Amino acid sequence: MTESNAAPGPVALVGSGEYLPQMAAVEGGLLEGRPARYVQLATAAVPDGPEVVAHWHDLGRAQAERLGVEAVIVPVASRADAQDPAMAALVEGAGLVYLSGGDPTFLADTLRDTLVWRAIQAAWRDGAALAGCSAGAMALGAWIPSIRHPQRASTAGLSLFGRLGVIPHFDAFGRWVPDFLTRMVLPREDAVTVLGIDEETALVGGPSAWRVEGRASVWRLNAAHREQWPAGTTVELELA
Repeated sequence: MTESNAAPGPVALVGSGEYLPQMAAVEGGLLEGRPARYVQLATAAVPDGPEVVAHWHDLGRAQAERLGVEAVIVPVASRADAQDPAMAALVEGAGLVYLSGGDPTFLADTLRDTLVWRAIQAAWRDGAALAGCSAGAMALGAWIPSIRHPQRASTAGLSLFGRLGVIPHFDAFGRWVPDFLTRMVLPREDAVTVLGIDEETALVGGPSAWRVEGRASVWRLNAAHREQWPAGTTVELELA
């Protein structure tokens, strides 16, 4: 078998807004120069019910049509689905693989060590772009803070990036969970880099060079301070 010399594609960590017109420029940029095959997984929405999953599928198809590319739905709803070779085969040839929002713990637990997740990693390493929005962004890191599952302090992510924790919808969290940062994020003293990503905003790039795209900011968080990176900022950040 011939080894691929391709470099991994770009990654987008998105705070909110997957498949919406206002984020089409980000998604279109990820597809630029890559196959016009937009692979979409709404697995994180499965705990919210089939109507919610269908809603994400409809939004994803509409965005693909807006961008002039093919929408490929990979309807993984369980670990059995994620171990199905036919599901994994749908990922092949992707220009962009997108993990949309919902429950990040369910998403990570469903995909971890499965054929579908290996296919996603293989496509990315061969040059496909990979994006996660909200729950999808959280699941790509090493650590998922407990938001939907308060009985669990935190859970392991898929560890595409082994030193990353993501807080999406960051500009809205102060309204939703006022003590969340002090209770769950700032006390961490391990090597995880915690990023807050505002709504309709994305951190795009990798493995070390990144750019903030969208309408607002990305924030690097620790116990001492918050470092703000407004849209248009480029940063050097090692997350592997």
